[in-house]
Amino acid sequence: MRLHGTKVPHHKNTADMAPVRLPLPEVVTVPMSMHIGKPAKPTVKRGDTVKVGTLIGEPDGFISAPVHSSVSGKVLRIDEVSMSSGGMVKTVVIETDGLQEIDESVKPPEVSDFDSFVAAVKRSGIVGLGGAGFPSFVKLAVKDLSKIEEVVINAAECEPYITSDTRTMLDKTEYIFKGIDALRKYLGVRKFIIGIEDNKGKCVKRLKEFSKNEDGVETYVVSSMYPQGGEKVLVYNTTGKIIPQGGLPLDVGVIVINVTTLAFVGEYLETGMPLIEKVVTVDGSAVGEPKNVIAPIGTPVKNLLGFCNADSEPAKILYGGPMMGIAVDSAEAPVLKMTNAVIAMDEKEGTPPKTTPCINCGRCLNHCALRLDPRAIAKAYDLRSGEDLEALCVDLCMECGCCAYVCPAKRPLIQTNKLAKALLREYKSKKEEKK
Repeated sequence: MRLHGTKVPHHKNTADMAPVRLPLPEVVTVPMSMHIGKPAKPTVKRGDTVKVGTLIGEPDGFISAPVHSSVSGKVLRIDEVSMSSGGMVKTVVIETDGLQEIDESVKPPEVSDFDSFVAAVKRSGIVGLGGAGFPSFVKLAVKDLSKIEEVVINAAECEPYITSDTRTMLDKTEYIFKGIDALRKYLGVRKFIIGIEDNKGKCVKRLKEFSKNEDGVETYVVSSMYPQGGEKVLVYNTTGKIIPQGGLPLDVGVIVINVTTLAFVGEYLETGMPLIEKVVTVDGSAVGEPKNVIAPIGTPVKNLLGFCNADSEPAKILYGGPMMGIAVDSAEAPVLKMTNAVIAMDEKEGTPPKTTPCINCGRCLNHCALRLDPRAIAKAYDLRSGEDLEALCVDLCMECGCCAYVCPAKRPLIQTNKLAKALLREYKSKKEEKK
């Protein structure tokens, strides 16, 4: 079996640019939902004084994550705003005092065994930083540790423009390996595979230098064929294992963790500072000076764009890269835990192309990494046939964008697949009700 994909322009303009710290914003807006699962519940109220690292949102359920203040200052209000997902989310709006005083609770966690390790990861607020935002402690809280055969560290960073993971690999290499040491010690894992694309020569060299004296750590170089960073794709290309439909990596004995997420775990165990800031790649055709920027979580996107000499009114702004990024409706939107890039496009790049009828060329099928048939899916969706969508395995679609990228008719295949997946969920739900 050979997984497919497509070649995309790399545009890694900022790969050699060390991150620079953004001037502190006057106000940050910190959402209570920056992760998959239930939003956190605010633990502060208007007028409260907070410091860097103060807990401002506590988990509300098992799949949830705590939220911490990224600045010191005063809580202006508890607000509710519309996020890019379309849902309304509570936010804590904080006026910064410029002092950046650190909360007294910030100290290295006491970790002695598996349970205390998972608890520490939970308290840190870390979620998957590759874009998914799944609370990391949930992924690591494996009931039967004997099931874990290997950890695949996702260092592919296959999206165009984004280089925040690249900077982690170059600037925080030691913390990646401290994270590996922690997983080895507390989860009992003996085999680690760092999956990285071959267009990151400096990172490959540095990782191999660090891993040469590490037992059970392999730097596995894969071709720069998008979407190498997709979980199913990377697991197959580094281990040869196929994650079953509807299954998880653990079903084949694998845990997948993003390289920056792992580095954060290593750093948190040493410093105790929760997740309060992000390295964000700022780039795109509307950006005059592309940079990697260190920004407090909750910083308005407009601050990053202004710092990088971007157009005052870009035609389009994305969280993430151009293939899987999420459109932002306003430059007032905040930097989130999962924000690894902000891409600003000018009118030419940001205007959707004209769509023409499908010519049945088959390119979408030939380039799909999971061998799905977007043409047939679109037809089944138009017919509202949940039965056909189930047979076509539309729920396997990881929305990587390859099909839309190669389509000469510029059809909105990803949008159709998303709608088709929602229709399939409704169809399956009704089938269950009839049983």
